[in-house]
Amino acid sequence: MNKTIFRRTSGSLLAAAVAAALSAPASAYNLYSENGSELNFDLELIVGQFSSEETYGNSDSSPSWTEAYAKYGFSGSRAAGTGTLFGAANVVTSGTWGDGDAAGLTTGEESETDIEDLYLGYRTDMVELSFGRQNLTIGDGFILNGDALNMGEGLDGLMPGFSANRGGAYWLAARKAFDKTAVLRVGGEGPLRSDLFWFKSDNPAQASVEMAGINLEYTTDAGTFGLMHLKGLDVDDNEAAFWGYDGRDGQKTTSLRFQGNAGVENLFLSAEYVDQSQGNSNPDANAWYAEAGWTFANTAWSPSVNYRYTSYDQGYDPLFFGFNRGYGTWFQGEVAANYAGPFGTDADIHYLGVMAHPSEMLTVGASYFDFRDTNGGSGSNDASEIDIWAEWVAMDHLIISPLVGFYTPDSASSTQGNDDTNLYAQVLAIVPF
Repeated sequence: MNKTIFRRTSGSLLAAAVAAALSAPASAYNLYSENGSELNFDLELIVGQFSSEETYGNSDSSPSWTEAYAKYGFSGSRAAGTGTLFGAANVVTSGTWGDGDAAGLTTGEESETDIEDLYLGYRTDMVELSFGRQNLTIGDGFILNGDALNMGEGLDGLMPGFSANRGGAYWLAARKAFDKTAVLRVGGEGPLRSDLFWFKSDNPAQASVEMAGINLEYTTDAGTFGLMHLKGLDVDDNEAAFWGYDGRDGQKTTSLRFQGNAGVENLFLSAEYVDQSQGNSNPDANAWYAEAGWTFANTAWSPSVNYRYTSYDQGYDPLFFGFNRGYGTWFQGEVAANYAGPFGTDADIHYLGVMAHPSEMLTVGASYFDFRDTNGGSGSNDASEIDIWAEWVAMDHLIISPLVGFYTPDSASSTQGNDDTNLYAQVLAIVPF
């Protein structure tokens, strides 16, 4: 694994592994390389064991479950004229076993094998054009980080003919690719670059939405400034009715962001402001965050400290946010963001994170989250959460990541149904190539 692809001030080994896995050439075994042509065998394996002392929709009062997936196939490239043809064809096999997840979105009886990546593209130094089934991420994933919401059979039967099942592996988010895409990237490695894109989801949990957008980025010594506009074009009417996502048809989302160090080596700054208007009569909504971090590079273990404040309006649609820089982005709190809520909307969140590196192969960290102003300002789902985690590179192609979380609601009116502290635990085994 290439350790240069993450910043210690803002990321983690696990985030680096996942990021590498999203790019087939970076997680592949080379089969052939000659005369500008390359063929790779892609393989990615992740297994997770999870347990929760409390339930948030699972009929088992203290569920325990296993998730796993394997992504495998081929990717390659070939010199063509002044540029390069590239593409990939990968399959994902995923499943959930045991009691199903703590939110009851999976039952423990899911398994599925289906196509994940199937795309073709052409790139030069300044332009890249690609089509097909592929992942798409803009910025650090606050709005758009792939189609990674993977539910199971837990909601089957709630509406005639409706199923959100994508084969389980809910936490691991086995499937990330949009069903159909067209992406034009202009600018290459230059300071000014842009992305023009269209995608169509086949994910029932996202109302099979169709969207188009443009992203502009300008990079300076201080950091990268970004501007994105995203327009909703269509939804599946039945799925949208189930989730209340009919506003995605005609929805307009515009964001302004920055990430960098302002020219100060050990400083990390990140912020984004989002303005969103719905395609129905629902009121406009905003979301924003501001984060600052500092790495004590000359201290043993190079510890870092980050603070972030996030505000989500009631009615804000978080769209396709996902795991990007590591624990806490953008699933804020392992229990809160995955099972108990808030789910990237209708809340104000204070975050404080610390991280240290006892060795090149070991990273340890702790995160504190304070959730306020939830459920329309009523505070009925206000809570706090502490997550303690580690990431250990056990060998070249094995990362072990245990995490223990302590989630405490403020009142019994929360989705947990009491104000007890929930002890949550998970351990992941990741095999990147």
